[in-house]
Amino acid sequence: MQVTHTAIPEVLILEPKCFGDARGFFLESYNERVFREATGVAPRFVQDNHSRSQRGVLRGLHYQIRQPQGKLVRVVSGAVFDVAVDLRRSSPTFGRWVGAELSAENNRQLWVPPGFGHGFVVLTESADFLYKTTDYYAPEHERCLIWNDPTVGVQWPLEREPLLSAKDRQALALGECEVFA
Repeated sequence: MQVTHTAIPEVLILEPKCFGDARGFFLESYNERVFREATGVAPRFVQDNHSRSQRGVLRGLHYQIRQPQGKLVRVVSGAVFDVAVDLRRSSPTFGRWVGAELSAENNRQLWVPPGFGHGFVVLTESADFLYKTTDYYAPEHERCLIWNDPTVGVQWPLEREPLLSAKDRQALALGECEVFA
């Protein structure tokens, strides 16, 4: 597995080894020992999620203020631009973001540690997005940072206004959000 550190060192881009031939391919999408040895991180995953979205759907930027979730995310069909925003007030990278294109073609994964907001926008006709989480979904603790907050300045690769859920349209700016210590 190749590990690339992003501009926020705790957020990692992972590229598993892919073995292909005329029949197709094989890759190990997760191996606890390999992950720990390659990243120095030893998460305990408790939940797997799968979402499908159409082109232009933007989900996020979500986080749980209690029961914060670390997420290992990947795309198995289509492509997305995936974003993590540091919401740890004591961090030197508080309010900064990193992004990466994840696709079925490049097999990249993104490790988003607890304490970060997370979101993505779909770049292809549709995308199937899979993610493992280190804590259970707790809707009472879910918060949402507005996707286009100018103080964060995420450079989303958008062709038009994104398609948002009602929850995401009501998200708050960073200065109004409940954040981590």
